Amino acid sequence: MSHAVTGLVFEFGDFRLDCGRFELVRGGAPLRVERKPLELLILLVSRQGQLVTRAEIAQHLWSSEVFVDTEHGINTAIRKLRHLLRDDPVDPQFIQTVTGMGYRFVAATVAIGESATESSAASSVDSSTSEPVIAPEAPPPPPQELPKKPLAVQIAIVARFVALTVLFIVMGIGPRQIAGLLHRDANPPITSLAVIPLDNLSGDPNQEYFADGMTDELTTMLAKESTLRIVSRTSAMQYKAAHRPLPEIARALNVDAILEGSVSRSNGQVHMTLQLIRADTDAHLWAESYDRSANDVAALPNEAAEAIAHRLHSAVAAQGTVHTLSPEAHDAYLRGRYFLQKREPDKSAAYFQQVASIDPSWSQAYSGLASAVQIEGVFGSIGPQDAMTRSDAAARRAIELDPDNGEGYSALGLTQAIFEWNWSDAEGNLKRGIALSPNSSDAELNFAVYLDAVNRPEEAVKHMRRALEIEPVSFILNRHLGSTLFFARHYDEALVHLQQALEMEPDKRSFVAGWASRIYEMKGMRDEAVESDAYEAEMETSAAKASSLLAIYRRDGWNAYWEARMKILLARQNEHCVPYDIGVNYIRLGEPDLAFARISAAIDQKCWESNWMMVDPTLDSIRSDSRYKDLLKRMNLPH
Repeated sequence: MSHAVTGLVFEFGDFRLDCGRFELVRGGAPLRVERKPLELLILLVSRQGQLVTRAEIAQHLWSSEVFVDTEHGINTAIRKLRHLLRDDPVDPQFIQTVTGMGYRFVAATVAIGESATESSAASSVDSSTSEPVIAPEAPPPPPQELPKKPLAVQIAIVARFVALTVLFIVMGIGPRQIAGLLHRDANPPITSLAVIPLDNLSGDPNQEYFADGMTDELTTMLAKESTLRIVSRTSAMQYKAAHRPLPEIARALNVDAILEGSVSRSNGQVHMTLQLIRADTDAHLWAESYDRSANDVAALPNEAAEAIAHRLHSAVAAQGTVHTLSPEAHDAYLRGRYFLQKREPDKSAAYFQQVASIDPSWSQAYSGLASAVQIEGVFGSIGPQDAMTRSDAAARRAIELDPDNGEGYSALGLTQAIFEWNWSDAEGNLKRGIALSPNSSDAELNFAVYLDAVNRPEEAVKHMRRALEIEPVSFILNRHLGSTLFFARHYDEALVHLQQALEMEPDKRSFVAGWASRIYEMKGMRDEAVESDAYEAEMETSAAKASSLLAIYRRDGWNAYWEARMKILLARQNEHCVPYDIGVNYIRLGEPDLAFARISAAIDQKCWESNWMMVDPTLDSIRSDSRYKDLLKRMNLPH
């Protein structure tokens, strides 16, 4: 903290920030604030109205702590400050997010002088030559007698006590039960749980996929038809090897308990240790160690899940006879899940196909394959017809082998929606997927995609919010909620979730910039729209080209920028889904005939983006044209 603000006291709203005493007060009552959030608040308030970049914040708060994850630390501190200040990130009164850059304290502040601590310290220095004066200790006040209750009140209290005692005896309630009633909230039941990624103790970095895969399977088994709320693996994965205090992790994930542990595999043997910890007290509730041969490891996650559920007096789905997998098939399956989570669908699909070849009777291999092939089709790494045929066949095979495979129904429904445009069957299968896998964020996301396609954006927002409840710390879900809110015309909140996504994974700005640009455009914020789009152009070309585009905008304006941008898009016109972007740009430039031709080409491609036709605000100006209805008709959409 700089010396200039060390002794100042600031007032804003109902709050008083005393920098000298390192204290935040509301309504005369001091608030409990952790050190880092309070240091951040002092920094922001001292620079009221100015942008404070994330780099400046990191340097200010952690300049000597080189091993700290500053990105996560900043996000956590901001969340805690907003909670204390009761600030709304959508409509901030105090802390404004500047997307992709940092934060600004926007409330009016008044500096009212020095802290009492600073003033007294100064006085001590000035009078250092005089002898210290020690005030005599005042005698303690005489004990005061509490007023006696009237006799009638005392008799009434005794009568009630006797009546309650008789009632307890009649009902058979003894001292232990009475104590339980009096202290029933001392240890509230565990209703939510997060599985922190298991540590890989194999001594081999190439075994990370195995540790992550066992974490994934354990999470899945705990979540299946469970009475517990289980936070998804993706949200918990950010805490892999983080070694943060468990109560802090639990607060971030909004859970009552944490399951942590380790796993190792060597010489055909697997060793796994698990411990269950109550978040609020850090008390150990349960621990177990498992040793199995590699041939028996597939059943291990289910065995552990049942033991944990029993300890918590909860329930998980009865598995019946667990499908026995060979070590080779199980290993390939774990690799497939690993690469699916990393969004490397080609590798994932290859491993799931390998599992299906080794063991053609296992449903999970086919539902995983269907999901991987879908992503290949969306990314454009395989053609839409190939993606549709293969994902449909794999999903149907998964359901045939296991009619209760929720992932299979969800995958089939998404294929029917985005590739086949079979909207009626898609809705039924997507709903069935949610019913069978109520703790699956992917099932909620898939249904939200369908709902946007059929022009039900508010329902889509509802299901995306549910997905985030399941998986609260997820880049991909915050990014998707941002785009879903864009389609629902909730532009400010959309920007908030895009910023949250970016804060989670700053290196993925390219997945956010295009959406931010569209939102800024709809809000009439052209400078910000161009800045965000120029970043996307930089990812497509080079930094020099992006700088050139920005120079064109500053010199010649909006239309000139997009005309120059069109040249870049036209150079990529044969790439998957680029025709849709070209069509949107022609709408922007007032060329509807060219726009319809390009969007029609995107529909021919079965481009993922063409499913946004009915909700994309950038298409509003062409909706009254009869050709727009013709496009909807081709996609079997209401017209």
